[in-house]
Amino acid sequence: MAGVQTALELRQQGWRSPVTIIGAEPHAPYDRPPLSKAVLLGGSGDALLDATFDVDFAALGVDLRLGVRAEALHAAERRLATDGGPLDYDRLVLASGAYAASLPGTEGMPGVYPLRTLDDAAALRPVLEARRRVVVVGAGWIGAEFATAARQAGCEVTVVEAAERPLAGVLPASVTAPMRGWYEEAGVGLRTGTPVASLEPGAVLLADGTRLPADAVIVGIGARPATDWLAGSDVVLDAQGAVRADDRLRTTAPDVFAVGDCASFPSARYGTRMLIHHWDNAVQGPRTAAANLLGGDLRYDPVPYFWSEQFGRFVQYAGHHAAGDTLLERGDPADPSWSVLWLREGTLVAVLAVSRPRDMAQARKLIARSAVLDPAVAADPAVPLKAAVR
Repeated sequence: MAGVQTALELRQQGWRSPVTIIGAEPHAPYDRPPLSKAVLLGGSGDALLDATFDVDFAALGVDLRLGVRAEALHAAERRLATDGGPLDYDRLVLASGAYAASLPGTEGMPGVYPLRTLDDAAALRPVLEARRRVVVVGAGWIGAEFATAARQAGCEVTVVEAAERPLAGVLPASVTAPMRGWYEEAGVGLRTGTPVASLEPGAVLLADGTRLPADAVIVGIGARPATDWLAGSDVVLDAQGAVRADDRLRTTAPDVFAVGDCASFPSARYGTRMLIHHWDNAVQGPRTAAANLLGGDLRYDPVPYFWSEQFGRFVQYAGHHAAGDTLLERGDPADPSWSVLWLREGTLVAVLAVSRPRDMAQARKLIARSAVLDPAVAADPAVPLKAAVR
């Protein structure tokens, strides 16, 4: 998404010189959100068509080179080394994305699957079609989405999470507490507080000695920036291995920018460096990078946003909260729809909305303009959020 969107933005913003996109995958560029939904569940037609971008690259004058992997960057010579030969550039945009993290020692093990690419989704479709017994490692966003699809397909599903609760790394316990019930309601087993000890053919062994039968194991424990190929270059990486971009999305190498899952950037809005592995960042970042590549001076400081469809619910999150922010419940989490707000000295900084799209639409605008809310008014789910502005 980030690479294609950058090329489109360059053309829309007036760049008339040649544009080349290289990508290691052999497939035409595709969108990622359908991979854990429509592509997994199949139906009529080719899985690729469910996600492929409807873009005429030739008509745009974009040279799309598929199956070409970047291997090294020689910034002093303005040259990119690839497995298809060297490419010289005037300006370069890094959009190499991220790869799915794996359980140690399981790489290439039969019956163990990530869910990150189109090939991953295609490999998992027969598992769902055969209604196999599935163990999902990780109760994060992708684990919940896959569990939802697998149950919809009729699979027996157990989700295993090393932390004490789902989404422990991103949401507080009071917010995730009702989510445990979503698994039970969907008929999905949920084992928390017990890490995986090892895998063996047909089973997952947990640290407490439990042996879970498994025809397939899906690993959803996060993603890592795909930046190993930049080792030894002039592009500085941060502690998480992401390209360390500035607030204009420039890297430390001249005329080299970075967008999407592979790059972190400083946020003045939230006072921290951010690494965002979500679709919206891959759309917004290229607008800024393209403008600055063309000589502009735009700061990139978005309100982060993402969504997840799981267990019959549409879950959305916008902004960024910290442990010290004031949490404000808006509605009863036992109900089908509710929201949670985070306030920082009265200013709305983040929102989680469960099947409340109107709250999200209003909250994103309020966060963007640093609106101060009246907590008593904002806590009433019957009152529009915009009416709570002081």
